Amino acid sequence: MGIFSFFSREKKEVLDKGLAKTKESVFGKIARAIAGKSEIDDEVLDNLEEVLVTSDVGVETTLKIIDRVQKRAARDKFMNTNELNKLLKDEIAQLLMENNTNDGNSFDIPATAGTPYVIMVVGVNGVGKTTTIGKLANQFKKAGKKVYLGAADTFRAAAVEQLVEWGHRADVPVIKQGMGSDPASVAFDTLSSAVANNADVVIIDTAGRLHNKVGLMNELTKIKNVMKKVVPQAPDEVLLVLDGSTGQNAFEQAKQFTKATEVTALAITKLDGTAKGGVVIGISDQFKIPVKYIGLGEGIDHLQVFNREEFVDSLFG
Repeated sequence: MGIFSFFSREKKEVLDKGLAKTKESVFGKIARAIAGKSEIDDEVLDNLEEVLVTSDVGVETTLKIIDRVQKRAARDKFMNTNELNKLLKDEIAQLLMENNTNDGNSFDIPATAGTPYVIMVVGVNGVGKTTTIGKLANQFKKAGKKVYLGAADTFRAAAVEQLVEWGHRADVPVIKQGMGSDPASVAFDTLSSAVANNADVVIIDTAGRLHNKVGLMNELTKIKNVMKKVVPQAPDEVLLVLDGSTGQNAFEQAKQFTKATEVTALAITKLDGTAKGGVVIGISDQFKIPVKYIGLGEGIDHLQVFNREEFVDSLFG
């Protein structure tokens, strides 16, 4: 279990509010799709397929869900359209579980100090990558962990400045170098300082550029190799941050980054400002990478550990 594996009433309220636009959009479309229908027939299924696709669930994942609903309706004799929301809720929750998206489990940081747990964060500019790092650092700090941040996105002065500001807010040290410095050198310095000071967690920010896949792969590989000189198992996690409000563009970014490096976890941000929350379901299904965190607002406490049961309940409850 991760160190943030709990779900309070307050967090549930933030989740409900954050997914409100998606819920209203999905329910409105479903209501129109089944208007005047008394059973789940082919027309209802066709309309439901359109609803899910236009909610950014994605075509392949939508077809899986429709097939599951159709088989479940036939098997369990749920022929009334009033049962449709329950069917969708159950099947989507099951799909998320099959895709290794666990309930409320964050990164599992070892309880004992010594070798730091290293998280390398990747993603394009503007997705909320640096903000996510700051919020993660705040959560780890609150949990009693000693955290170091590495400002290895050295191609944008604003990125370094933003990470430093988040370091102040979370009260954790930020290791940085000058503009245009070698990102791998920053990562090396960060891990060296973290080891010397018995840190528990190190989070490394990387350049938010989606240049050609070869260039991206070489850069990330170099950072990894240099970190291993200090902490042999580093990185323990590669966290890809995606902007949920971009819908299908988030799929494309996930495709590019998973080709360039081994991504072990996802954080999907900006869900509070969009009706495209269905992207969480599709990305989890298509890439088989666990969604660990979702961003539901600008506040420092608005990054939540993803809980599939609560997520689906907020959409269909």
